Amino acid sequence: MAMDNNKNNKNNKPNMPKFNLSWIYIIILVALGIFWYTGGSNSPDGLSRDATYAKFIEYVDSGWAQEIVVNSEEKTLKMYVQPEHIRDVFDAGTDKVGSKPYINVEFGSVDKLEEVLAEAKKNEKFNGNLSYENKHGSGLLDILLNLAPLIFFIAIWIFLMRRMSGGGSGGGVFSVGKSKAKLYEQGNELGITFKDVAGQEGAKQEVQEIVEFLKNPQKYTDLGGKIPKGALLVGPPGTGKTLLAKAVAGEAGVPFFSMSGSDFVEMFVGVGASRVRDLFRQAKEKSPCIIFIDEIDAVGRARSKNPAMGGNDERENTLNALLTEMDGFGTNSGVIILAATNRADMLDKALLRAGRFDRQINVDLPDLNERKAIFEVHLKPVKIDDSVDVELLARQTPGFSGADIANVCNEAALIAARRDATAVSKQDFLDAVDRIIGGLEKKTKVMTAQEKRAIALHEAGHATISWFCEHAAPLIKVTIVPRGRALGAAWYLPEERQITTKEAMLDEMCSLMGGRAAEELFIGQISTGAMNDLERATKSAYSMIAYAGMSDRLPNICYYNNQEYQFQRPYSETTAKVIDDEVLKMVNEQYDRAKKILLEHQEGHNALAEMLIRSEVIFAEDVEKIFGKRPWVSRSQEILEEEEGEKGTETPTPALPE
Repeated sequence: MAMDNNKNNKNNKPNMPKFNLSWIYIIILVALGIFWYTGGSNSPDGLSRDATYAKFIEYVDSGWAQEIVVNSEEKTLKMYVQPEHIRDVFDAGTDKVGSKPYINVEFGSVDKLEEVLAEAKKNEKFNGNLSYENKHGSGLLDILLNLAPLIFFIAIWIFLMRRMSGGGSGGGVFSVGKSKAKLYEQGNELGITFKDVAGQEGAKQEVQEIVEFLKNPQKYTDLGGKIPKGALLVGPPGTGKTLLAKAVAGEAGVPFFSMSGSDFVEMFVGVGASRVRDLFRQAKEKSPCIIFIDEIDAVGRARSKNPAMGGNDERENTLNALLTEMDGFGTNSGVIILAATNRADMLDKALLRAGRFDRQINVDLPDLNERKAIFEVHLKPVKIDDSVDVELLARQTPGFSGADIANVCNEAALIAARRDATAVSKQDFLDAVDRIIGGLEKKTKVMTAQEKRAIALHEAGHATISWFCEHAAPLIKVTIVPRGRALGAAWYLPEERQITTKEAMLDEMCSLMGGRAAEELFIGQISTGAMNDLERATKSAYSMIAYAGMSDRLPNICYYNNQEYQFQRPYSETTAKVIDDEVLKMVNEQYDRAKKILLEHQEGHNALAEMLIRSEVIFAEDVEKIFGKRPWVSRSQEILEEEEGEKGTETPTPALPE
């Protein structure tokens, strides 16, 4: 009963109006307006008093008039009193009535008034100034003109306060510490469910338990289980982390708070921590509910052990408040925190521990079957013809994220619309993949015959080496058509392997060196066209030796270090010299190997280059006519033989520097 009474008392509280800073502005303006309108004692003209025309004549005849201002339109005048006669007229001194008090008088005729004043001047009763004014008396317009500067500065101040508070919402500067989270009273208002999330079956299964607990908690609590307090979605950009969080909200049908990690950060000190507390206060009132923090690395980055190393106190205070709210002395029953980041390695360890984020859900790049499912989702609104093969498109896009696949579908529709087609064809999708990977085709770029031959020999070198290396990716086509920054490219369809062997990495490195080797052997000089190839080969060699332990002199050793604030390498200078020597040795061995293969197949390489110069684009079947069937047939090559006109990933050749 006591609890019911408390509830009734709480509900019966009068609805008092909330305090608003605008009230103060209105009160100040009204007070100043009244003060100006009534003409206070601090006005420049001093006190005014009404008088009759007869009294005015008496004052003038007595010689008390100092100055007279006539308003001929309103038939009124102001008579300013001589300082020595102020007490005679107002019965008070200048400390009470001001320095220039005057009387207001209504008169009938301007001509009659001028006669009276002319007579007074003749009799030396009035020697002051006589002036005329045609404006109306001190009314509303005068008040507004006098208040205009004050109103202007008040308006500027209000505008700045609202901008600093992060928007035009009510409350002004007092709302700075309020949470900026967007609230959906029912998560299904977003209109997104798990049906809209293709692929990522493992990630969906993990978060499905959170949804099931919110819908049917009895099933878990009867066995002594507790709902996870938080789940962290980790994965590369564009893999669908935010989409997955929206689907969780849509399936659960509970209140959903959504905000970005950067929304906690503000120019004022202490605002971030205040917003964290306000967010969790609102969430507790709406529990059970879900809080989703996107890009949490903006506020959850690891705290520095050394404050002198540039640690941001405001960000760290915000993180401390977040840690306390997620798992501190207070209770957050019914509040589930979802967060997303692609930089989990930079997050603070205290944030990742169990009890705060109980689960880390990896949302990886989709594999072949998942890409096929994603294509099927994004192809629903696209008008396609019978030539489109979803299986082929999925194989043409290894390493693509869900966002990349959505971009492919959109780009294909744009290409089809550009040629006034009624439906999107298979070729439109293949052109879209080329456009996204290689860049826009530059048909207007002019090349000399010598440059064209050099590029053809370079690309033919890549194709020849990859054809005779067992573990190299199957070739799809070779082109010397400029695209983006690349003057030419060799396109492959790599197999999707979970692990990579040393032999496969060496074959890939040898294929990368084929372009430079062909330049040296058949042109007699090298160029900057192999810059991208050399960069990739060097990085691959360093990763093999320093991280994967694939060196003869440093076997089974990994020097990988993930300490963000540690500036010292985890190996000595002697070891660094050994690593450099091993990298140089490995790259040069593959370079010599590439030259050996090219010399063995010199005639075929030259024929391939001549074919490239003539047609600019050649396919795998053209290479097969020159070199014969590839000795090693992989699963990807079998698929290539089943399909015609397929495309794949690119090994671009950077353009020569201008």
